[in-house]
Amino acid sequence: MSTDYLQKILTARVYDVAVESPLELAPTLSQRMDNRIYFKREDVQSVFSYKLRGSYNKMAHLSPTELKRGVICASAGNHAQGVALAAAKMGCRAVIVMPTTTPQVKVNAVKARGGEVVLFGDSYTDAYNHALTLEKKQKLTFVHPFDDPYVIAGAGTVGMEILRQHPGPIHAIFVPIGGGGLIAGVGAYVKAVRPDIKVIGVQTVDSDAMARSLKAGRRVTLNDVGLFADGTAVKLVGEETFRLAKLYVDEVVVVDTDEVCAALKDVFQDTRSILEPSGALAIAGAKAYVERAALAKKPLRNETLVTIASGANMNFDRLGFVADRAEVGEAREAVFAVTIPEERGSFKRFCELVGPRNVTEFIYRISDEKVAHVFVGVQITSREESGKITKNFEKHGFKTLDLTHDELAKLHIRHLVGGKSPLAHDELLYRFEFPERPGALMRFLDSMAPNWNISLFHYRNQGGDVGRILVGLQVPKKEMKSFRAFLATLGHRYWDESENPAYKLFL
Repeated sequence: MSTDYLQKILTARVYDVAVESPLELAPTLSQRMDNRIYFKREDVQSVFSYKLRGSYNKMAHLSPTELKRGVICASAGNHAQGVALAAAKMGCRAVIVMPTTTPQVKVNAVKARGGEVVLFGDSYTDAYNHALTLEKKQKLTFVHPFDDPYVIAGAGTVGMEILRQHPGPIHAIFVPIGGGGLIAGVGAYVKAVRPDIKVIGVQTVDSDAMARSLKAGRRVTLNDVGLFADGTAVKLVGEETFRLAKLYVDEVVVVDTDEVCAALKDVFQDTRSILEPSGALAIAGAKAYVERAALAKKPLRNETLVTIASGANMNFDRLGFVADRAEVGEAREAVFAVTIPEERGSFKRFCELVGPRNVTEFIYRISDEKVAHVFVGVQITSREESGKITKNFEKHGFKTLDLTHDELAKLHIRHLVGGKSPLAHDELLYRFEFPERPGALMRFLDSMAPNWNISLFHYRNQGGDVGRILVGLQVPKKEMKSFRAFLATLGHRYWDESENPAYKLFL
């Protein structure tokens, strides 16, 4: 089957709208990772992503009758822009169904190209199902964002260009995965021409449908998806893309939000360009791949790793969130809760232990007559350093809790340190997430049951993918059954933080 796709890719109609994007060495990141890291700069396309390749190739193969009726697609944004651009060039109508969680920058870009935008649902899958309904009603032709041979072949031209631009040895090509169109096309071409090169997919830990599907040997549908990397937030991968991934993908690396944010910073430092989260997935995956090889005592050095920088449709408002999380993702910041005896000189002794390290955050709160608690963030140079700092604090008599990977601490507590109120009896502490969009906070508040008193509430709009709320609720034990029923019907992701030690220390 690879020869069939090889021909499709070699004859794909993409260069009416796409450019051959540069393959650039990332000098700073390469030096740090002891390998040659290349960025395939698909962010320089006219729609700031690779997606126009597949959408234009598909539409170039439609009949005049189909083009006259118009096309429809479902997309988190980048495919939508590709379809809108292709439709404008071919003079046909384009209806674009997008999830309500799509960044405004992508919605505006589609409208600017003449696309008719319909916002529906919280994920790509929701938008996709609605698009199928509209397709039948309005007799439009559906242009799938990934699960179509012409779309896959168009995306596969990225792989063709990489091998042409770098004829020398390549250890692996890292490819972001949402529905699987890009990795299916790249994998089909690379394995047909250079089967020695590894094709490695990258997904986020909360949108890893392809990783789970490959492990299960069948397509797995996720109940929900994380929305930070909205361009790859897909609950179910394509049927054809899954078939091709089984044949051509060597492995899938899974990364978290902090690692993606760190990769965004790495790309900026080497190129002064800002990718979107999904666009930086491949870079995050390559870094994780190298780091995990080192931990397994099989270090990877002096190899060529190509990463596909797939898109740059980033909402500017998200940059504050990215900057906050990049330090932790790159192991540049460690966060601790330290208990200090309330005695003369102890505070000074603790500060001396912190030493010359750059302090990123320092919050002090007296607790009682015997102890005080300090929330402190310090810059570090490696992941292992936070453990060493903890041991050093403990050795000198300061009880220490490493909060570096504690979501409650990173998202809320650092903004809330204040101590517990004697009025907060029967208090439960929960974190909630909901898709961030105008009016979402008020809708969340309306859904809260009036039966229980709210004793703590924290929300910050950081321009992120979701709204993150911390709520203290006073629920008497006899009402726990009702409370659990309330959680089950709320419809939002939630975490019980009532036993979190950071909560007990600071809130």
